[in-house]
Amino acid sequence: MKLLLANDDGVDAPGLVALAEAAQTIADTVIVAPAEPQSGVSHRVTWQDGVRIEERGERRFAIHGTPADCTRLGLLHVVPDAKWILSGINHGANLGADVYYSGTVAAVREAVLHGWPGIALSYYHVAGGGFDWRRATRLITPILAELTSRPIERGVFYNVNLPHLDAGDPDPEIVECSLDPKPLPLNYRHEEESGLYYAGEYRLRARTPRADVDVCFGGRISLTTVRML
Repeated sequence: MKLLLANDDGVDAPGLVALAEAAQTIADTVIVAPAEPQSGVSHRVTWQDGVRIEERGERRFAIHGTPADCTRLGLLHVVPDAKWILSGINHGANLGADVYYSGTVAAVREAVLHGWPGIALSYYHVAGGGFDWRRATRLITPILAELTSRPIERGVFYNVNLPHLDAGDPDPEIVECSLDPKPLPLNYRHEEESGLYYAGEYRLRARTPRADVDVCFGGRISLTTVRML
């Protein structure tokens, strides 16, 4: 089995390295990721400009475009025999409405549109906190093995979010849950010379009980099945 790995933080991102280390335990992996960070670009694709594929090493390619471009070109030119598309691990959560803004999730959505199954993975952290990528690799390894063994259902992908974890915290449980339907808070600050900047506090977003925001903010791994089609 081959897996195509993408993200939106860029081909050199530590989260992508962590994902590759976990994915390599279950299949052959090929990285096809943006040459530069593309966070928050959602499902934008390159229409009128050229898109360049740059080989960065063995089974590792940088795309000078968006995460959705990575999936398109990866499946068409680099690894058309991929069985699953994995995207992440994003440097920050993608919960609830985030799945519509996220480039990480868009890489998987693009795969689903073309008939491939996919898994988006993200890692929530609080301001000032860091990422334990070694632990993240260990936590997602059995999740990837279990999800890729499930029967493939067309039009469906999985969205996984690791919670913020302090060094002494026990390993979190995995909770299958729904996306939280509540939007991010609308709040902008005004700067006289440059205009309005979004200033909503992510950690203060509304939480629907037992939905993915509540699960992840509560210290557990949220696993959501998202039906597109």
